[in-house]
Amino acid sequence: MASIDIRHPHSKTLKQARAAVARVAEKIQERFEVGCAWSDDTLEFSRSGVNGEIRVLQEEIHVLVNLGFLLMALRGPIESEILRYLEREFS
Repeated sequence: MASIDIRHPHSKTLKQARAAVARVAEKIQERFEVGCAWSDDTLEFSRSGVNGEIRVLQEEIHVLVNLGFLLMALRGPIESEILRYLEREFS
């Protein structure tokens, strides 16, 4: 079960949504120092203590994040940061 599970609606084309997720991923990489790689329309990311994916779907972006024990204390700020970037790119 994911520590963070966010579904954010969008009205972009898949190409536009994927580009927006790439911008979000760039910010997440800078802020949280995670490695990212695309697998079809899913951006997978990981670092010590955290892994997850951002799925680009037809009408929504689905973010799943698994936090390790030590990062669970930062769950709220991490989730808020992800939501902020999604709002900026998809609202």
